[in-house]
Amino acid sequence: MKILTGDYATLIEHLERSGQQDEQETVENQVKDILRAVKETGDEALITYTKKFDGVDVVDFRLSKEAIQAGYEQTTPEVVAALQAAKKNIESFHQKQKQNGFVDAEKSGVIRGQLVLPLETVGIYVPGGTARYPSSVLMNALPAKIAGVKKIVMITPPDVNGVPDGILAAAAICGIDEIYQVGGAQGIAALAYGTETIPKVDKIVGPGNVYVATAKKLLFGEVAIDMIAGPSEIVVLADQFANPRFIAADLLSQAEHDTLARSILITTSEELALGVQSELAAQLSDLPRAKIARQALENHGYLFVVPDLKTQFDLMNAIAPEHLEIQIAEPMSHLSRVKHAGSVFLGNYASEPLGDYLAGPNHVLPTSGTARFFSPLGVEDFVKRTAFISYTKEALRLEQGAVTVLAREEGLEAHARAIEVRFEEDVGGEQ
Repeated sequence: MKILTGDYATLIEHLERSGQQDEQETVENQVKDILRAVKETGDEALITYTKKFDGVDVVDFRLSKEAIQAGYEQTTPEVVAALQAAKKNIESFHQKQKQNGFVDAEKSGVIRGQLVLPLETVGIYVPGGTARYPSSVLMNALPAKIAGVKKIVMITPPDVNGVPDGILAAAAICGIDEIYQVGGAQGIAALAYGTETIPKVDKIVGPGNVYVATAKKLLFGEVAIDMIAGPSEIVVLADQFANPRFIAADLLSQAEHDTLARSILITTSEELALGVQSELAAQLSDLPRAKIARQALENHGYLFVVPDLKTQFDLMNAIAPEHLEIQIAEPMSHLSRVKHAGSVFLGNYASEPLGDYLAGPNHVLPTSGTARFFSPLGVEDFVKRTAFISYTKEALRLEQGAVTVLAREEGLEAHARAIEVRFEEDVGGEQ
């Protein structure tokens, strides 16, 4: 990773010039073909694509309850204990997100209110491929359970040995017993359209690769989605007192996810940037996923040295990162400067992997600048709101003039008459 120095305009221009090559059109065309095939041929397409992309012959996509329990039992006690600890923290955090309906009866004869209702059926996507993610089972399923979703359908791509035991253990801990071993765009299509085996759901949540994200984007409207997420990313804001060893470790924690992952340091200290640069080289030397991490750092990693604190936050907010670490003296005092970030980690000891696994806030987060308008996955993603009203005749009489005026202003005569008809039998025909 090179050290780049400059003001806000210079560094923003550099980021824009060196953005990831746009291959979206090619990916979209490939995904459209997959979606079409699944819609037309159902399970037959799933069998074909699972063989093609995962190298696995699958005929029976649904895992039995016995297979799920076996995966749980074959998972080491240490992993099960860690998953249970994570579950406790995730539940305690997300319980605080529960929304309540309300009733408003402030006007005589008028009752207004709102119901908060859980979605009936949700599909959760748990990624596989170059890594396994039992933590994603917890992050997707537990908020849905807290919201009151009755039917949770989980899909995840198999490897040559089937679905990893750790993922099955996490599912068992969450009480998920409907699991299908299928992934990729074809799995998203199956959840959206339904097949002979896999049921159609109301909403699909969970992170995945570019094909999964593109499938979710193209199917939005056919089915609801949580967000369109891209490769993982982290921005670390640090001053001259930060620990370069800590920062390098945190940057690598995201770089090892994917060759497209983005790791960025923004600091006011060139000495710190040099220290981080040196630490990255040292820590990469024995990292098991060093090849992936090194390519991510070379293609999408940056060490920015900026003139002041304001530029640090301005640049970060323009990036709108998935993960933001603030390793600056008195970090909590700077929280109000954060306008756009998926999740914020404050201080030298709030390392990003805490959020991935154990702290409690959700790790399904907006990426690629979408933190400007998307939020982390939460309980609110698994409910819908329904409004209700009730008027007495006397209350409607007080409002009828305004309603009919507005209806006729919009040229909707039947709307106006629907109000007036309720007063036609009044004494003397008066309205």
